Amino acid sequence: MTRVAIATCRNLPEPDPDQELLVAALEKAGARPTLLAWDEPSARFSDHDLTVLRSTWNYFEHVEDFLRWTEGVPRLFNPPRIVRTNANKTYLRALHERGVDVVPTEFVEKGERRAVAEILDARGWDRIVIKPTVSAGSFRTASFDRTTTTEAQAFLDGLAADRAAMVQRWMPAVETYGERSLVWIDGEVSHAIRKSPRFSGGHESVSDEVPIAPEERAFAEKAVAPVAKELLYARVDMIRDDDGVLRIMELELIEPSLFFKQAPRALDRFVAGILARAKGKD
Repeated sequence: MTRVAIATCRNLPEPDPDQELLVAALEKAGARPTLLAWDEPSARFSDHDLTVLRSTWNYFEHVEDFLRWTEGVPRLFNPPRIVRTNANKTYLRALHERGVDVVPTEFVEKGERRAVAEILDARGWDRIVIKPTVSAGSFRTASFDRTTTTEAQAFLDGLAADRAAMVQRWMPAVETYGERSLVWIDGEVSHAIRKSPRFSGGHESVSDEVPIAPEERAFAEKAVAPVAKELLYARVDMIRDDDGVLRIMELELIEPSLFFKQAPRALDRFVAGILARAKGKD
């Protein structure tokens, strides 16, 4: 019987809607899934044929410990190299450098002071989102406009005092077209949903499954192309700018929700991918 460790964390900040569905599907396929917390010292991941990163949603609070942990787990998916490069949202720079359009972003190093008003003027932005470059969920994420520049400056200064931060242009299309999350599983884009904006203390709101336009599919495939053969899963969060151009908001390769409730058929593909890798067919 294939033993599959599903990596989570000791104190889950919110329920994982994929968890119960995944466990049941693995059991139905004849596997033996076990939920194990990455931050539980006694957890024996080495006793399993494969470990799948899922709701390790506190990793950003102890990112170096988490990255060291990934290096010590045999047969981890997604692989440790992918996790390390995706843990810091400066990966957006790499995407931009290889010609993948991303949401316009200014990065602020830890301890650096940047004037919010100067960023707004230089970029011609009227509304922004400020958040850490290493985060999950809506941790210390807030939106500001030109009428709240003083508050934005205080927020950015406080954030950059102890961690690197990023300032992004607010994309108006989140309120119309919406942020689209395209889920990629074991070699192909499987389904998509529409998400609403999420800020500190807020909850994520997602739609039922939505159609995928050919342009969206091609854009998601371009985003994951260099590492596609190494991935078990990915989620490509995208938005359209004022000209209708698709831009990456986030490329989630560590622990994204995969919205199996909205697309149950994708769960079968996910389980098949897990079992194939457990048998060494990756």
